[in-house]
Amino acid sequence: MRKRLEVLFEGMLWHSRLVVLAAVIASLLSSLAIFYVATVDAWYMIAHLADYASPLLSEEARNAIHSRTIASVVEIIDGYLLATVLLIFSLGLYELFISKIDQARNSETSSKVLVINNLDDLKARLSKVILMILVVKFFSFAVEIVYKSPMDLLYLGAGIALIGLALYLTRLGH
Repeated sequence: MRKRLEVLFEGMLWHSRLVVLAAVIASLLSSLAIFYVATVDAWYMIAHLADYASPLLSEEARNAIHSRTIASVVEIIDGYLLATVLLIFSLGLYELFISKIDQARNSETSSKVLVINNLDDLKARLSKVILMILVVKFFSFAVEIVYKSPMDLLYLGAGIALIGLALYLTRLGH
C-alpha cells in the first residue's frame, strides 16, 4: 500500500511539471505578438520615409522626420530583442521541463543558441539579450536628451563607460 501510494504521488509530482506548458505557450504567443507589432512598426516607418527625399521639404521638417525615424528604429530593435527574449525563454522552459527539442539538436542549420542544456544556459542567454535591450534603451535616451551643461556630457560618457564595462564583464564570464 505504501509503495503504491509513493508511486502514485511521484507520478503526479512528475506530471505536475507540465504546468510549465502554460508559460511556454504564453511566452511563445507573446513573442509572436511582439514580432508582429515590431514588423508592422518597421513597415510604417519605411512607408513614411518616402517624404524624406522630397525637395519641397523644409530643413526643419526633414530634421523632424530624421529624429522620428531614429526613434522608430530604436523602438523596433527594442521590440525585436524583447520578442527574442520571450522566444528563448519559451524554448528554454520547454527543453528544461518538458522535453528536448529533437529538431533543434539534429538540425545542421539551426543555431545552437536555441539549444538549452540547463538553467544556467537559459539565464546566460536571456541576460545577454536583456543587456542588449538596456543598451538600446540607453541609446534611445541618449539621442533624445537635451544636453544643457558639460556635466550632462560627463554623465553620458560615464553611462557609455558603464555599458562598455558591463559588456566586457559578460564576455569575461563566458
